[in-house]
Amino acid sequence: MNTKISGKVTVLGNNIDTDQIYPGRFLELVEPKEIGTHCLAGVDENIAKNFVKGDIVVAGSNFGCGSSREHAPIALINMGAGVVLADSFARIFFRNSINLGLPLIVCKGISKVLKDGDEVEVDIEEGTVTVLNSGDVYMCDKIGEYAMQILEAGGIKAMFRERMSKQK
Repeated sequence: MNTKISGKVTVLGNNIDTDQIYPGRFLELVEPKEIGTHCLAGVDENIAKNFVKGDIVVAGSNFGCGSSREHAPIALINMGAGVVLADSFARIFFRNSINLGLPLIVCKGISKVLKDGDEVEVDIEEGTVTVLNSGDVYMCDKIGEYAMQILEAGGIKAMFRERMSKQK
């Protein structure tokens, strides 16, 4: 797993719920890549169309609130989000995302300092965000050790598959 992720940011507001991340009208879709094409359609229908794989989603507080549908992190992964930074996350969304292999980092106040299109480097292990054009560095919460193990394995299913294969 690459622990340093660079890309352009797409900045969203506060209280972006799972229905805005992945609207219910698309729930009948099952192909992950197709799911990704509708990511954040509840905020702006064009975000997924213009999003470049590896870019970074930045949000205000309570990102991922609402239902606990796993479609929301699946959509972010398949849209190509390299990492999601937010002032805070809804608890169940945070856990679902880590379990599916999507890195989320709490970085209080980050939504107020970054603008759409800023280029940043996120160091997941160090818990830092560096704005590449200015050199400004922002400290974030570090991801816990167990959550890092899950992310490094590519998600909780992959981690347990690996563990089970070693027990045979």
